[in-house]
Amino acid sequence: MKIARPARIRAEVEVPPDKSISHRALLFNAIADGMATIEQILDSEDVRSTARCLRALGVPVDWPEGSSVARVTGQGLHGLFESEEVLDCGNSGTTMRLLLGLLAGHPLLSVLTGDSSLRSRPMARVIAPLREMGATILARRGDTVAPVVIKGGDLRGIRYESPVASAQVKSAILLAGLYADGATTVREPSRSRDHTERLLAAMGASISVDGPSVTVWPADRLAAQSMRVPGDISSAAPWMVLAACHPDAEVSLRGVNVNPTRTGLLDILQAMGADIEMLEQREVGGEPVADIVVRSSRLRGTTVSGSLVPRAIDELPLVALAGCFADGVTVVRDASELRVKESDRIRAVVEILGRMGAEIEERDDGFEVRGTGALRGTRVHARGDHRIGMLGAIAGSLADEETDVLDDAVAVSYRQFWEHLGSVVNTVTA
Repeated sequence: MKIARPARIRAEVEVPPDKSISHRALLFNAIADGMATIEQILDSEDVRSTARCLRALGVPVDWPEGSSVARVTGQGLHGLFESEEVLDCGNSGTTMRLLLGLLAGHPLLSVLTGDSSLRSRPMARVIAPLREMGATILARRGDTVAPVVIKGGDLRGIRYESPVASAQVKSAILLAGLYADGATTVREPSRSRDHTERLLAAMGASISVDGPSVTVWPADRLAAQSMRVPGDISSAAPWMVLAACHPDAEVSLRGVNVNPTRTGLLDILQAMGADIEMLEQREVGGEPVADIVVRSSRLRGTTVSGSLVPRAIDELPLVALAGCFADGVTVVRDASELRVKESDRIRAVVEILGRMGAEIEERDDGFEVRGTGALRGTRVHARGDHRIGMLGAIAGSLADEETDVLDDAVAVSYRQFWEHLGSVVNTVTA
């Protein structure tokens, strides 16, 4: 797709539903008692992968193509069946890691795989604690990458000190903890997104949170939880950065999830001086929601590190872009987790923005950007990584001359992205 910078932006965008919550609504209701209706579920390739895997495990998931409503008939905590086929998780790390946690409590033999990108992503961080709890798991490359073979069974509760702040790792262990003999505690270096804790508690699980530690106790049952999924702040992020960096812009975003474990980008942009207004703050399905308005801003450089990183992990490539249009230096560190996403996002960000004229340097655990206030259009290869594809598109919407984005993969999380970008900037061509 080809993009050019518009002279003026005035837009209202209804961003897609939250991907993290959509996955969890399907997975957790699959092991609940009763039927749940999930409204405004994200219709993306990743979430469809979760639905397909659950059907293969015997869970009725009624979700017609093109529909924003899914109905899940829960099979209870012990109602899954052994799949006759390999469970294909596509490009979705959430699907694979959370399924491993769920399957750890079932005496079934399951094989999980995915596309070439997912088969290269680290799984040892989930395999190790689930083995410690008693599951039998084998995987390629010394039990580190998919395909993964798992046979669950009798589990014991553990206290696990996670070396990384990862909601996927935490969630896998907590799901297994529902089936364990005794309490299971996960402690992270800093707190990751808490959608799992919120939804499990709403479904009747016994769960407690103490700072970066979460404890779950064995469950007898979960109650199906119907819900409406709020807008995804990760999908709102490109429009926030576009509006803040463009010289004549105002973008309104409706119904965005502003869960404090996910609002790192909002905090970063506000620290950079962005003109952001939060309106109509409310609660939807147990999650805080607001309308967000972002306007053209005079940005200044900032440093992102420590506990702020997991709260903005998916948005950090866009922080680098904002740094290109800020006065001074913007530094991101403590973010080595970016290297094991769908691509090495540190290297991808540095290469792409560097090709567009940014003064950016790669660090082992992040990057450093010196703001110049300008980028030039070029050809961008997004490496099949949806976050990098969106980065390239937004950078192109701010750059002099035309930008051509290849292999963008944005449908993984945001099927309407190009349509929305076309309506926002009116300068997109195939």
